[in-house]
Amino acid sequence: MPHPERFELPLTVLPDDIDQLGHVNNVVYLRWVQDVAVAHWQAAADPADQATLLWVVVRHEIDYLRPARPGETIIARTWVGSTIGRDFERHTEIVRARNQKVLARARTLWCPIARTTGRPIVPRAAVRDRFSVPGDGRTEGREDGRTGGTGLG
Repeated sequence: MPHPERFELPLTVLPDDIDQLGHVNNVVYLRWVQDVAVAHWQAAADPADQATLLWVVVRHEIDYLRPARPGETIIARTWVGSTIGRDFERHTEIVRARNQKVLARARTLWCPIARTTGRPIVPRAAVRDRFSVPGDGRTEGREDGRTGGTGLG
């Protein structure tokens, strides 16, 4: 299977991103994961879908591999995964721009919701085709109707 399209967002480590250990705080990596997902959605989604559909995070998994330091330029790189039940999988790597060293990897599950009701929905086929790849047919996921986490849209 060909590798799905990757979307990249360059970012600069700002002074407020640094924690008491002198490197980027873990919460900032989480923000970058969301920022690149939002930027990808806004760049690639049909405007009609953006007007009717929002996304909420139902799960984050992040592996922190190397620290980012003040003033560094990093690249947040994301690509879509499979659908799991109603949820859409998304992968992200945070890399150091100057040498492409991977600083963190994330896997996030996003649930589509209707902008008007805030309730989970099944998006139209074009959204599924654009923002997922064929998976292994797993059906586990959040089938309970609950949403949570941060929003995309």
